[in-house]
Amino acid sequence: MTASQTWNPADYARHARFVAELGAPVLTLLEPRPGERVLDLGCGDGVLTKALADLGCEVVGVDDSAEQVEAARRLGVDARVMSGASLEFDGEFDAVFSNAAVHWMKPPGAVVSGVRRALRPSGRFVAEFGGEGCVATIRRALFAALERRGIDAAPLDPWYFPGAAEYTALLGGSGFRVDSLEVFPRPTPLPTDVAGWLRTFGGPFLAPLAESERAGFIDEVALTLRPALCDPTGQWVADYVRLRFMATLTT
Repeated sequence: MTASQTWNPADYARHARFVAELGAPVLTLLEPRPGERVLDLGCGDGVLTKALADLGCEVVGVDDSAEQVEAARRLGVDARVMSGASLEFDGEFDAVFSNAAVHWMKPPGAVVSGVRRALRPSGRFVAEFGGEGCVATIRRALFAALERRGIDAAPLDPWYFPGAAEYTALLGGSGFRVDSLEVFPRPTPLPTDVAGWLRTFGGPFLAPLAESERAGFIDEVALTLRPALCDPTGQWVADYVRLRFMATLTT
């Protein structure tokens, strides 16, 4: 059984605004220049897409969530419904930018190949997303809770969290020179709690459960996670690991 993630822009704004707020370093790495044509891959609700447009770039945002694309359009940006694994561009962009999105896109080879096609010669691919070990504590708790119900969680797992060597090889095999690439822990305080995080990001793991079972499942997972991820003041911190890179198309 497989299930895709669905997005509610209002829930995303409440529980996940940190995603865009923590995107500043990868924007800095991109070094966007006025007049450049930039593809925002997995643009979500368009907050960073608009930031790029405000810097003078000609930006197109793509996301496979129609709801998120509609939210991005309300910000006045050019946003289109499109899968990251099925990009429809050919030599149109000076740069492809992505923040906190590539780990949702499978198969990863199709994503990198699509980025390569979308770029002009010597174009750059700059992104940050989940790296090896990202949300490992949360993921283990989700797997265990489903297994207690006799459900194999592996086919439901929507995430791709590669290590540095794996992703360097993937980029190099697709004609990119890797200019910089790092994997680093980034414990991330949550604006609400882990239950809100699970409702926002964990949809595929909830898919096999009846609607009436989901609240209890989330409460069970949250209770399991509290000793590891919630401090004495009640602040929840997700165990994020990020992979950030810049690569230049050479072939």
